[in-house]
Formats: sequence, structure tokens, C-alpha cells
Amino acid sequence: MAALSQLKLLYHCVLSPIRGETHQERLDSFYGGQAEHYDATRNKMLHGREDLFASLPTGGDWLDLGCGTGRNATLFGERIAEFNSVQLVDLSESLLGVAKRRIDEQGWQNVRPVHADVTKLDAADNSADLVTFAYSLTMIPDWFAALAEATRVLRPGGTLGVVDFYVSRKHPADDRHKHSWFTRSFWPVWFANDNVHPSPDHLPYLANHFEPVEVHEQMGKLPWIPLIRTPYYRFVGRKK
Repeated sequence: MAALSQLKLLYHCVLSPIRGETHQERLDSFYGGQAEHYDATRNKMLHGREDLFASLPTGGDWLDLGCGTGRNATLFGERIAEFNSVQLVDLSESLLGVAKRRIDEQGWQNVRPVHADVTKLDAADNSADLVTFAYSLTMIPDWFAALAEATRVLRPGGTLGVVDFYVSRKHPADDRHKHSWFTRSFWPVWFANDNVHPSPDHLPYLANHFEPVEVHEQMGKLPWIPLIRTPYYRFVGRKK
């Protein structure tokens, strides 16, 4: 079963065409055939999620933007009960359907799924204590608008947590990692096939707009490319 799931993932990531005029249509074109197997196939490629959520505070109100199947909520374990409210927000109906079932199966009373564009949230200013993006920021075409919304809804001193793929700038800041020409060139082309866009500007933007608490830059394996590693980062910051 695991091998079959990996083959389906490989097909949808490399061979299956992504169709649609809108971002939502393209998301469901990509995820519609793999939503049920998403978690089983992504564990070996979406690194750092467990570490991110282990480092985040609980309590108050949490918005998970681009929540996918809702697996991020499970990473808090029993601590999820410490939130007053949790909104799992995604534009893909295919993935959100899995999240809805997960909420029912877990019996979470403080968690609800929200079908919405994360660049246009129906949430009040300064209404969230925690906002997270876990491998979703690279899939949002207007990620500037998504982060502007995260800033708007976060309370002063609220926490932003992000984990995602990225590449460094050609000339990064002195305290940031510098990637080779190959790394900076290969991964954006590879991931673009799936409408995933690792950016050299994520970390500089986050560091300039939020007070950094933790920043980690690492390399992780992919299931089908054994000899090279893809760069990813974890960022935890506070709203200034």
C-alpha cells in the first residue's frame, strides 16, 4: 500500500497535468486524486513540521492557513485542547474534506474547517494569537497578501510560525545560509511543475516584518532523488 501511494504521488507530482483557470481549480486538479493518500506520501518530504509545532505556544485562538488535511492540528497532541478556537483554513475542497473527517474522528470541539482564500480572510483585526503556514506559503501565488492578512489578524505580540521550502538569495545576509548556484537554480524549476515556488525572499521578508524568535535553515531528503537535498526553513516570529 505504501508503494502504491508513492507511485500515485510520483504520478501526480511529475506526470499528471494541472488544469484550471483559478487557483482553487488548479489546487483541486492537483490534489483531487491524491488527497486520501496525502499524509502517507508527504511524511518523507515535508520536513520540520513536527519541530515547528513542538516549539509553538498554545492557548487563545489559532489559524492554520493552507491547512491541507488538518494533520498539523494532530502535531499539538493533547495540547490542542488548550486553544479557545482553531480554524483550519484551505482553498482546496479535496484536502479540506479530509480535514473535516479528521476533526470528526478526533472529536475536537474547538476546531472547525474553513473553506477560504487565505489572502482574503473573514476574520477580525487582532483576533488571533497564533497563525501558521506549513508548506503552504510556496503554493500561494500572492504570498505577500497572505502574510499581510496574517499580520492583520494577529494580535500584537502574537506568534507566526512558518515551515517551507526555499532557496537563498545569491548574496544572503551574513547570518543566513548561502546556497550553491545549482540549488538556487534546480529547485525552483523542479517544484514549479507542481505550482510550488521556493522563494529567496521568504526569510528576508519574515525577518523584516516580524520579530524573529527562532530561525532554522536545513536540508531534507526527497523520496525519489537520493543524492541531493532540498532546502527548507523554520521561522517563528512575533508581531511587532
